[in-house]
Amino acid sequence: MKPVIALVGQPNVGKSTLFNRLTRSRDALVDDQPGITRDRIYGNARYSDKSFIIIDTGGLDDGTDPLRSMMSKQSWDAADEADAIIFLVDGRAGLSSLDDRILVRLRKLGKRVSLAVNKIEGLDTDQLMSDFYALGLGKPLPISSAHGQGVSVLMSKVLNDFPESSDKDEDSGPVIAVIGRPNAGKSTLINALLGEQRVVVFDRPGTTRDSIKIPFERKGKDYTLIDTAGVRRRGKVDEKIEKFSVIKTLQAIDQANVVLMMLDAQREISDQDATLASYAIEQGKAMVVIVNKWDGLSPDKRLRIKDDIDRKLIFLQFAELIYISALHGTAVGSIFPAVERAHDAAMKDLPTSFLTRILEKAVEKTPPPMISGRRMKPKFAHQGGHNPPVIVIHGNQLNKLPGSYRRYLINTFRKAAKLQGTPIRLELRAGVNPYEGRTSGRTRKRMKKH
Repeated sequence: MKPVIALVGQPNVGKSTLFNRLTRSRDALVDDQPGITRDRIYGNARYSDKSFIIIDTGGLDDGTDPLRSMMSKQSWDAADEADAIIFLVDGRAGLSSLDDRILVRLRKLGKRVSLAVNKIEGLDTDQLMSDFYALGLGKPLPISSAHGQGVSVLMSKVLNDFPESSDKDEDSGPVIAVIGRPNAGKSTLINALLGEQRVVVFDRPGTTRDSIKIPFERKGKDYTLIDTAGVRRRGKVDEKIEKFSVIKTLQAIDQANVVLMMLDAQREISDQDATLASYAIEQGKAMVVIVNKWDGLSPDKRLRIKDDIDRKLIFLQFAELIYISALHGTAVGSIFPAVERAHDAAMKDLPTSFLTRILEKAVEKTPPPMISGRRMKPKFAHQGGHNPPVIVIHGNQLNKLPGSYRRYLINTFRKAAKLQGTPIRLELRAGVNPYEGRTSGRTRKRMKKH
């Protein structure tokens, strides 16, 4: 098993910068504003010949603010589940009474704790380190998470007692991104799916700022869930952090195999719901549509919501639709089977003979239209890719096939091949006339005489 290393310390000491350096990513938001990371964020990392899981945390604070208290709880949860802890302090700010109180609690965990003194660039490290020896954690290790200085020495010490580990578990199975508007209940759903409080749930829109990857196992199969920050209308995306959140949501869609599109039954379907779903389809992602907060609605209200979905999200007819209450767990058990069906459809192998038979029957039932007195002739079909399924059709004049007939073929393939839950991409390849654009020798002779 890979060792799990937690980064803990006060807010704004550089934990997310170190996390990004170790994972070679930008999965954690970095800004000079304290408290940007609120949840614990997991990443796969490797140093030398050892792989490990690194956890970024939001910062430890013993204040009374409710949200900061929840952030601190997430940090302590990360420390509890870690095999070793990197206690990060700010070398420029020096020791504080809060650092002392954090250390008292860290000692009670009985974990291996390494002290990293960050932001040492341009400072006299010999003088600086003498102040931190007082914490009693052995030799403090000076680092610059922003520039990489001292990071290799730190990780060599942290990982010294752990054995070499294989990267074979890097493939974490289907990756599921949970997307939707702020306060739609995404984090509540993830906690319900996992059966534990893994992400902060707070009754305030936009509590989640980062995209949070959560690997887990269900019935012997590996999954990764991605909780995403809610996407607001562009006109309201004013702050830099909010802009980061939009980018993180789009990146989460790019990384996912299956997207859970969450809609809020308490609110009307918006343009941004449609835009977000359209982006996921453009990226070829399998999808399950989740309508949350369904409990307690009157029959009339439920009917209006269904009509609203049919009218505004008609392009999502290929996706399964599940009505749930994430808070109470109603129908949450239906989600994973739907995810499996969508993922299986996206990865399904489709034999050429099978696809060609479907095409022949479709053309026989409804022939393509005539173009300039000639009928288009689809001849055979084969699979051109997975995730999403790509179906390549060969024939004559197919470049002129109208959109309505394309949709007819896609729907026919979907029904016959049982491809519910995934978009289908159709590639049309017209036969090439080898003599097109060329004149015969006899014609050239006639032209030459004239």
